[in-house]
Amino acid sequence: MRHYETMFIVKPTLTPEEIVEKINFYKEAIIKNGGEICATQDMGMRNLAYEINKNKRGYYFVVYFKSAPSLVIELERLYRINEDILRFIVIKYESKKEQNAWNTMVDKVNKKAEAPKSAPVAPEATPEA
Repeated sequence: MRHYETMFIVKPTLTPEEIVEKINFYKEAIIKNGGEICATQDMGMRNLAYEINKNKRGYYFVVYFKSAPSLVIELERLYRINEDILRFIVIKYESKKEQNAWNTMVDKVNKKAEAPKSAPVAPEATPEA
């Protein structure tokens, strides 16, 4: 199995539920075709570097996975036929040096996801005079 990273940008005009649905669709496509998802990074809504199809913003999502090369062909086909995907990229990590960098990124993403969220601080009570 080879190491891959894919990032895709979803149209900003979709509702949050539709965005989650699109993300889950691609995650399921990776798993159904024999891939193993090692980490995901939800980058959220961001400004695009340049306007794409009259959109100035997009919802970014990154998936780090391991799979056979045939999965990448199917994944790219699924990206291309979906009008709600503005852009996508699939990166293959071949050499040992690149795979070590991939492992470092996956560890960093997983540690960030596991980090406990700080509890919201309650406003301090002001004494009444």
